[in-house]
Amino acid sequence: MNTNPGGGEFGQRQTQGPIVPKTAAEALRPEAGTPPPSKRSRASRSQVVVFLNFFLSVVILIVLASGAALYFGMQAFVEPGPSANGDTFMVKPSTGVQEIADQLERRGLISDARIFRLGVRATGNDSALKAGEYAIKPRASMRDIMELLKSGKSVMYSLTIPEGLTVEQALERVADQEALTGDMPASMPPEGSIATDTLRFTRGATRQQMIDKLVADQKKLIEDVWAHRAPDLPVANMEDFVILASIVEKETGRGDERSRVAAVFLNRLAKGMRLQSDPTIIYGLFGGKGKPADRPIYQSDIDKQTPYNTYLIKGLPPTPIANPGRAALEAVANPSKTDDLYFVADGTGGHVFAATLEEHNQNVARYRALQKKQADDAAKASGQTTAPAAPDDSTGSGDSGENGDAGGDAAQ
Repeated sequence: MNTNPGGGEFGQRQTQGPIVPKTAAEALRPEAGTPPPSKRSRASRSQVVVFLNFFLSVVILIVLASGAALYFGMQAFVEPGPSANGDTFMVKPSTGVQEIADQLERRGLISDARIFRLGVRATGNDSALKAGEYAIKPRASMRDIMELLKSGKSVMYSLTIPEGLTVEQALERVADQEALTGDMPASMPPEGSIATDTLRFTRGATRQQMIDKLVADQKKLIEDVWAHRAPDLPVANMEDFVILASIVEKETGRGDERSRVAAVFLNRLAKGMRLQSDPTIIYGLFGGKGKPADRPIYQSDIDKQTPYNTYLIKGLPPTPIANPGRAALEAVANPSKTDDLYFVADGTGGHVFAATLEEHNQNVARYRALQKKQADDAAKASGQTTAPAAPDDSTGSGDSGENGDAGGDAAQ
């Protein structure tokens, strides 16, 4: 039952407390709000906010700086390098990335060692850089250099031993190769035992390694060619086979003549004729050092008794006179089937062959006439009235001896 018939709103106001009358001024005055916190509470709140703002700002700056550094570092890692000419660069075994980077910067091959080091580590290649000598191209980027050092593709050097060199001459080339290391052996390998080949190697290989390789390659080559020799080859053993091949090697540089030159010497041996080869005279006189280029062969040289003078001795000399190449070995193993017993130079770098002494003497006469004409032409071209006379003791190749000169004007 409603005890307040006067209305609900009034009753509600009664329950909230008595109404205090206000003046107009008091009614217009704003009511007081929630009181502020104490000074201590406000200061504490302010320090936390400032710290959080500072920390967040620092983090943002670090992220931005790191991003910028990463971006510019990546750009520097892949952009062209500072070296305009490039260079070779040596990485020794067990060299760390930091030392490699420092050396590259000192050499002017990269602009910043730190960027190179970080780039190598960022790509996971810390332990992938290999020892060796590398050819760094002009303007190579740090990334290019890293990939090159990863590849292990070191600079390759060449050691060439041409056909016809003696062992002593071949070893001089080994000794003179500055990219090789180590001493030369105390004793030389036997004559004829060095391969005539080109070896490729990296800096730091030893001279002994090169010599061992050349000797092993020549031994294998000789054995392989000997195993495929003609079944009726009149050569007793591999030693004689190499000796004769060395003479053929020195007599001609023409590939189309070697088997025919070999046939001449084999035919003479079969008939008991002396070989009469000029290169054997030279080896008997000068040994492994070889004849000086400006020194002719004199008649007195032909008459000098040495174990290698095939004008005086019968059969083969005691050792090879040079290192024969594959072509000379194969020419002796499978010689031409001819009756030729003589040959003489034709004046054009080749030789003319003959089966009889009479025919050979005619060939020698033609060659000497050609030599005289060439000398006269040279004298006229130089303004001389006559060609200079040869030394009284000198001999032109092609002289017929007791059985005729086999070698003719041999290639020395």
